[in-house]
Amino acid sequence: MVNILLCGNKKVFDGALTQLISMTNRTDETIKCYIMTMELTRINPDFLSITDSQVEFLREVIKRKNKDNDVIKLDVTELYEKEFGGCANETAYCTPYTLLRLLADLIDEIPDKLLYLDIDIMIGNDIKELYDIDISDYEYAAVKEKYGCWLIRPDYINAGMLLFNMKKVKETGLLAKARQRIKTKKMLFADQDAIYWSTTKKKIIPRRFNEQSKFDRKDTVVCHFCKRLMLLPYPHTENYKQWNVDEIHRELKCFYFDRDLDEYLLLKKEYESRKTDI
Repeated sequence: MVNILLCGNKKVFDGALTQLISMTNRTDETIKCYIMTMELTRINPDFLSITDSQVEFLREVIKRKNKDNDVIKLDVTELYEKEFGGCANETAYCTPYTLLRLLADLIDEIPDKLLYLDIDIMIGNDIKELYDIDISDYEYAAVKEKYGCWLIRPDYINAGMLLFNMKKVKETGLLAKARQRIKTKKMLFADQDAIYWSTTKKKIIPRRFNEQSKFDRKDTVVCHFCKRLMLLPYPHTENYKQWNVDEIHRELKCFYFDRDLDEYLLLKKEYESRKTDI
């Protein structure tokens, strides 16, 4: 079994759907996907939990591939407010939902080995190849951050993919230390910085397990459609996500996931035809 953790609100539905399609199309392993969510309308009226109907549809979709697959919703609103409510990093570079992974050690349902993935990710090869990496002596495995390893530290990691050894995490207090940093220190890349600076021992793994710039490499396991810095024709950023299908084709020249994205577009129409959002 491969245990996956996703985090976000109702707007992550497209990302979760595309990611789970690409994952289940390339593995025979049973997938158990936990989705941490919360309602945080005190900050933004759009910060609503992923809905039960969205979760049920995701579950239905991946069970069509393997009857033992599952999607489990974890509403951590109360826990988030207790740990992070009103802290300075609620208004960090991304939404407060990036902080939810830092609560994983406090959730009873979370298993001992856990693969956290950002929502803007597609799976290009069998996810088992990543999940089976031996991290018994490490808190987690990660890939270097494409800019941060040059600008911050040579071993600075991208936290969009983290293969957690939760037993070791609890032993060293990694996430407890990270939460304390979030509460007491304003950081530019809040969740990522908190994890990096709280780490006792990590395993750096090859780039193909979190590819952040080349989107058609045949050996890529995790393809991360994260924001990119572009220098030409003038310095600017690009931020195209996998569900922006036209932009993925036109701007990124990525056609590797067309079979998955065609399936996504059909399934999205199926979901919308049900006209339910509860």
